[in-house]
Amino acid sequence: MKNYLVGAAFLASTILGGAAFAGPTIVAGPGADPTCFAPWSPDIKYMQWPAKTGPFKIALVNGFVGNTWRIQMVKTAKAYAEDPAIKDKIAEFKVVSTGTDAPAQLGAIEDFINQGYDAIVTIAVSPDGFDRVIKLADKNDVVLVPFDNVLDTDAVMQVNEDQLAMGRTWAEFVLKELAAAGKTSGKLLEVRGLAGNSVDRDRSLGIHEVLDASGGAWEVVQVVGNWDDGTAQKVTADAIAVNGQFDGIMAQGGTTGVVQALMDAGHPMVPIAGESENGFRKLVAAHSADGLKGISIGQSPGLVAIAMKAAISALEGNPMPQLISVPLPIADYNQLQDGANYWSDLPDNFFTVNEFPPCGVNVSGPAIMAQSEANTN
Repeated sequence: MKNYLVGAAFLASTILGGAAFAGPTIVAGPGADPTCFAPWSPDIKYMQWPAKTGPFKIALVNGFVGNTWRIQMVKTAKAYAEDPAIKDKIAEFKVVSTGTDAPAQLGAIEDFINQGYDAIVTIAVSPDGFDRVIKLADKNDVVLVPFDNVLDTDAVMQVNEDQLAMGRTWAEFVLKELAAAGKTSGKLLEVRGLAGNSVDRDRSLGIHEVLDASGGAWEVVQVVGNWDDGTAQKVTADAIAVNGQFDGIMAQGGTTGVVQALMDAGHPMVPIAGESENGFRKLVAAHSADGLKGISIGQSPGLVAIAMKAAISALEGNPMPQLISVPLPIADYNQLQDGANYWSDLPDNFFTVNEFPPCGVNVSGPAIMAQSEANTN
């Protein structure tokens, strides 16, 4: 089971103010639509909420909205809420982004619960500190679904890709490419994400597990890129100016900016493991023959659609796995195809993975780009 799945469940038996919480009960699997809502592991528990009659009031409570991934995620949520496959099941859909302040996010979730919303999907600002709103959601039979940056608890249903596996895969790719060039030690740049988030933490843990197990003498320089192209470009440029050349790079996001910093500095092309930005894939496709051996793994903004779909399934009374696993979509420099897994006619900051065939979810680029990232009232 994932290392962050810790903490005791306090579901139906928890007492507040003399009244037992409602919320989900623990049931036997399998759950609903296991090809879409795949359990993380065989020992994942299953949760079932009392069935409600739709259509439902659903809210997205985002935190940080200052990078292109988060902007596209919010736009994807709005586009998916209008998709004919799900539109009739949603009576009202609201979006709010609260910034990086945990109390502000908790307050927004609490407010939606008190307004009578049926489900809330959220990217948690912090992996802990949500006990109060989880209890309040249970008391009111509200389905709370963290995704992407998830919580260190097994008391709620959550949706994510395996962040540890992503970090491991990035490091394995870079070391394999360096070994092919005869290098078993050297200097690596790690461009981290937004500090304090479980995604950033788990990806970095995965990277260092592989580096530590390799036996190589790796000097790792860490910088914080906030999963943002502009920030990642600046901190990469600064790292090159201070440390000289790197043998390989692992970037949690902002990877287009990372490559641009290399090119601006006249740095030799090196193996780079990064995210699924369209611009990064374009650059790898154009320069792999020059040494830009890249692997692109997509933490899709479309995870929000799976979280929304899971919330609706739970509201309809279906048994659901406590942690839903979304497979890692991977493409390396040998697999990139224009029009298939990157698009030369779409912006660099477009994230390329937004279709989930097992779930019947495919939110088109034009539908996403037509939306706004602004809060809705």
